[in-house]
Amino acid sequence: MESVPPPALRRPPVQRRSAERLARILDACADLLDQTGYDELTTRDVAARAGVPIGSVYRFFADKRAMATALAHRNLDRYAARVTARLAAGPALGRHAVVDVVLDEYIAMKRTVPGFALVDFGVPGPDAPPADDSNGRVADLVAPLLAGGGGADAVLRRKVRAGVEAADALLRLAFRTDPSGDPELVAETRELLHAYLAPVLD
Repeated sequence: MESVPPPALRRPPVQRRSAERLARILDACADLLDQTGYDELTTRDVAARAGVPIGSVYRFFADKRAMATALAHRNLDRYAARVTARLAAGPALGRHAVVDVVLDEYIAMKRTVPGFALVDFGVPGPDAPPADDSNGRVADLVAPLLAGGGGADAVLRRKVRAGVEAADALLRLAFRTDPSGDPELVAETRELLHAYLAPVLD
């Protein structure tokens, strides 16, 4: 399944001031997610926290799901930047070491980034659109990194997609068990990924 593009804003920011206001709205949304949870999140509370009129929120977003979806896409962009920076900062890594970087940066964001515990790369809840394939977006990001110098073939893409799905389920359990991520379950996730991906990485 192809991943969906970033959500279209009602009115994309053109000027710097408008872009800064959008960033404040998303920052406020992230902060409130940690305090109230997704179900209790309201656009009115986000506007108050961001220090903007409620109309400014509705200028960009139709409702709170659209706002949280934009936050999820921003999180993925920041995750990609973090992984890329880690990989560029040192000597070239083997493909198994890249798996560790991908996993470590996700766990670090889960522990430190506001709102990420509830809205990482997708929005929670049963009413999430079927086309909003957050794990597909993560797999599309990770597969080329594991391909080395060449492109990711169909087998590698399928393996990475399955690995992302399995890791997502295990890490959700790890962070339900312990807000910082149960270390034994995190270790199990790492072991699973290395063992499962070994045939296409070795």
